[in-house]
Amino acid sequence: LSIALVGLCTALPAVAAAPNLVSTSLDNALPIDPAGSPSPGRCYWKRVMDMNDRSLRDIVIGLGEKNGPPREDGFDITAASEIMAILCLSSSYGELKERIGRILLGKRADGSPFLVSDLGVQNAAAALLKDALLPNLVQTTEGGPALIHGGPFANIAQGANSVLATNLALRMGDIAVTEAGFGFDLGAEKFFDIVSPYGGFAPDMVVLVATARVLKMHGGVNKKELDAPDPEAVRRGAENLVKHIENIGKFGVPALVAINAFPGDTPEEHAAIADICADAGAAFALSEHFARGGEGAADLAKKAMEILDAGGGKGAPLYDWKASVEEKIETVARQIYGAEAVDFTTAAKRDIKAIVAGGYDGLPVCIAKTQSSLSDNPQLLGRPKDFLVTVRRIVINAGAGFLVPLTGDIMRMPGLPRVPSALNIDIDDDGVISGLS
Repeated sequence: LSIALVGLCTALPAVAAAPNLVSTSLDNALPIDPAGSPSPGRCYWKRVMDMNDRSLRDIVIGLGEKNGPPREDGFDITAASEIMAILCLSSSYGELKERIGRILLGKRADGSPFLVSDLGVQNAAAALLKDALLPNLVQTTEGGPALIHGGPFANIAQGANSVLATNLALRMGDIAVTEAGFGFDLGAEKFFDIVSPYGGFAPDMVVLVATARVLKMHGGVNKKELDAPDPEAVRRGAENLVKHIENIGKFGVPALVAINAFPGDTPEEHAAIADICADAGAAFALSEHFARGGEGAADLAKKAMEILDAGGGKGAPLYDWKASVEEKIETVARQIYGAEAVDFTTAAKRDIKAIVAGGYDGLPVCIAKTQSSLSDNPQLLGRPKDFLVTVRRIVINAGAGFLVPLTGDIMRMPGLPRVPSALNIDIDDDGVISGLS
């Protein structure tokens, strides 16, 4: 078992320290070698922190005396850092150093690229990640092995654990199960199109997790009312599940739908999901692992083994990396999201010109998009039709080896919700913390 889970990733402080080392080194170089360093107005690299703080998305640094040249800067959340993506795509210390070295920090006044290797700190940054590169072997409450390693978010990065962990899991057992974050349109698409080619492996099948609660939401039920039984709302939300099942088939592998049972679900709601799967031609099984542990997922495991014993499939990417940047984005938007077309803003078109000029157009695309909808608009639920995907900018993650088109209003530094979780957390006189769930 190989999964990605930020909460158990003890390497997160190191993943934050490495990009901030690059940031401070860049700031140090600007006044020392202004001609050889990137122009202050053309620095792309951002600092990171593991805290939602919208006020830090765009800042100005270098104010005051002896603090370096003033310039615009900002913060991303740690999971969105290119260093996190690099950590999860590197298979050795040598590759880790090489990938960090080719990170694009900005451009000099003459238009030439300025990389981390020009600063010469890639080795030091890799040294900070010495232990972080090693997968963490833990066990479940029932004694099953699990490799916990990495945490790039699927809505803003590749959304999968490290290739090291996956390849280790493939060598440790007959079957390896790995997670791709959020819906199939995000983590799973990126797993097939980015992670698998870099990792040298390909999935044989996909287990698609579906819940009555989510289908009720896509069927028009308010989030505050999802606990109320409503089989008809489940059926109204069927189009969303059917679209995900269709998308799996585009990668050449069979789908198995895991009906993830919640305590408040009713048999009628589960039956409605089963009917949706049957009509779509997908295998399915009820999974009650939350309430019953491994025993509750036994039927799901048996169905998975039946599919694998029958030959499964061999997953293949959706597009050719050699296609143009526009073609790659449009292929994902049209085929996976169901978009009518893609609208590239003027800024995005400038980014594409810079990508082609720099020779980065042969990289895959890691589209940053909301996880709340198949579209780039979180308000469009179900299976949206006749919509445009708007690409407002495209970030070059040369070290990670992919391009990041930013769609809709997606942010790489989230803000706190209207009611932050901190308001529910407390500690008593015995040191017992409550409100974390």
